Amino acid sequence: MARSRAFSPQALRALAVLADAGADWRHGYDITAQSGLKSGTLYPLLMRLEAAGQLEARWEESPIAGRPPRHVYRLTDAGVALVNSMADALAEARALLTRVTPDDNADAAEPA
Repeated sequence: MARSRAFSPQALRALAVLADAGADWRHGYDITAQSGLKSGTLYPLLMRLEAAGQLEARWEESPIAGRPPRHVYRLTDAGVALVNSMADALAEARALLTRVTPDDNADAAEPA
């Protein structure tokens, strides 16, 4: 039997950004910028969501010659259903996003 786990605040922030994007593809960099999450937190989270079928990813060629392709992400239908079922938790995550700046990262420990 599969175990149900609650999503971390970081996962909720990433899901809120993806949910707000709708059917649009989002670059990982854009998700980090909007969520305030560091790449070391975000990319493993995105891989877990993709493995669970909540997220799809693909490579997108750069429109600028010489730049490498980048991964882009968006929610699957199952991911959309998931975020719709978590409306209250995502509303709280969105409230946090309005206070997040690139230097303000909730997953980074700060010295006391």
